[in-house]
Amino acid sequence: MSAVLRTQEAEFEPMALARVDEVVSIEQIAYAHPWARQHFVDSLRAGYQAQLLVAGENLLGYFVAMRGVDEVHLLNITVAPVHQGQGWARVMLEALALWARAQGAQWLWLEVRISNYRAQRIYERFGFRRVGQRRDYYPATAGRREDAIVMSLKL
Repeated sequence: MSAVLRTQEAEFEPMALARVDEVVSIEQIAYAHPWARQHFVDSLRAGYQAQLLVAGENLLGYFVAMRGVDEVHLLNITVAPVHQGQGWARVMLEALALWARAQGAQWLWLEVRISNYRAQRIYERFGFRRVGQRRDYYPATAGRREDAIVMSLKL
């Protein structure tokens, strides 16, 4: 399957309500504490930048970002687990940065779980820097909470 994907062109398309259930299916496989369907619906209704990365019929990943005055906040970025390790996260980050610059943003911001070392490395390689920590930001197992690392990228 991945050999076929390498020969297909990947492209972005706006996330639409019609594909939210597909996005939620990936979200539930990718995370122990996934976004609920309503998070995606609310993001679309709010007009957030929500894009799908697709290759043919395959949904490779997606991201949701919120625009501010001179910044963009990345709320969710996910590569479908079956397509991880192929560089798609970087492709989505590049597209997000390009869009953010076109909006006049000077900064990209995000939070990442303190335990998500893989994502932290991806963000750092892209140029994000750690700027802080939010205590008990994310839900964790057994009713506990997990800290988030706050990262930013100067555009």
